[in-house]
Amino acid sequence: MIICSCNVLSDAKVRASLQGETAPRTPGAVYRCLGCSPNCGRCLATVRTIITEALNESQNPADASTCCKAVNVLP
Repeated sequence: MIICSCNVLSDAKVRASLQGETAPRTPGAVYRCLGCSPNCGRCLATVRTIITEALNESQNPADASTCCKAVNVLP
């Protein structure tokens, strides 16, 4: 979904920029990482929310019992 009309940034592109230990942790850093800058600012709250979600996911990774239910593992 497009979250920034000015720069045509999708939520997937923003999430992808947040991968890794040296990933950006502020909206400004996300924009710099993606080679652009905020124009009107309407997307900043959404970018902040995505950053917060990504940080929470990295601190609380899902365990195999919740994320791999579709896979049958034979003993």
